[in-house]
Amino acid sequence: MGLDLGDKFCHYCLLDGEGEVMEEGRVKTEEGALRKHFENEERMRVARECDTHSPWISRLLAKLGHEVIVANARKLKAVTQEEEVRNDRRDAEQLAPLALWSPKLLKGIQPRSAERQRDRTVIQARTTLVRARTMIINATRGLVKSMGRRLPACSAESFPNQAKPLLPAELAELIGPMVHQGQALHQPIDKREQQVEALVQRFPEIRTLRTVPGVGPLVAATYGRTLKGANVVPHSRSAGAFLGLGPRKKQSGDSDPQCKITRAGNTYLRSLLLQSAHYRLGHFGPDSAVRNEPWWLWPRKLAVILHCLWRWFNIIMPRQNS
Repeated sequence: MGLDLGDKFCHYCLLDGEGEVMEEGRVKTEEGALRKHFENEERMRVARECDTHSPWISRLLAKLGHEVIVANARKLKAVTQEEEVRNDRRDAEQLAPLALWSPKLLKGIQPRSAERQRDRTVIQARTTLVRARTMIINATRGLVKSMGRRLPACSAESFPNQAKPLLPAELAELIGPMVHQGQALHQPIDKREQQVEALVQRFPEIRTLRTVPGVGPLVAATYGRTLKGANVVPHSRSAGAFLGLGPRKKQSGDSDPQCKITRAGNTYLRSLLLQSAHYRLGHFGPDSAVRNEPWWLWPRKLAVILHCLWRWFNIIMPRQNS
């Protein structure tokens, strides 16, 4: 079966063993409707693209006894041809033959467990709140600057107290509520950061990753709860490429140009590794030999170092427990 998901309805295309269409239709994107539709069906292979609904629907279908393949959207573009007329029904029709004859071409992605998804939600919630506060602060500075004033440089926590007395009288009524909203985000952000710190304390492998210079609790927790384990890649040297930090290859004949990174994998984790590299190579980072290396190589090396440390942890801990 090919299954194309939408916010309200899922379109499906069911094939028999010969590749002939047996049934087409749609079902509501709700747990009750999906359970009713798939619960009494014989075990089948269901192929679907990765999207927002992937985690819970994949767990539901697997619980009902079906084989679920979450297709890698990046790889799927190289397999399927872009059509002039495209809709959810056609997408389901394209997925079904691939699930039947060539499931390896889908480059299936393992969905996260419910526990790992909850931990990732904590991190994502903290990131969203911080971005909202940063946007408010930047907008306030820009609006005040347009009136010929300039607010002092300060931390996000002290910005409301620093900014309120300096707001122009003609803008105080308009900008004041923005500053107040930014201040109201401090407490939720602090709570999310405490939850991130709790993840570090709960998982010993994350505490081990935290020992790398330049890696804070957020980077360690995101790395540990994004990757499904140290065995997700066969070798540590492949960790950078797994996270999209390896260069693309477009070699043809004598032509082998130097390309940009692939940007595959988790975007947020990749950005955190880049921030850690900036810290490590910046004024506040420890003095080490890595300062003499090109900065764009350090995020990939950091991904490899963290993976090596994780694998070492998995080897040492069983020996200590025995």
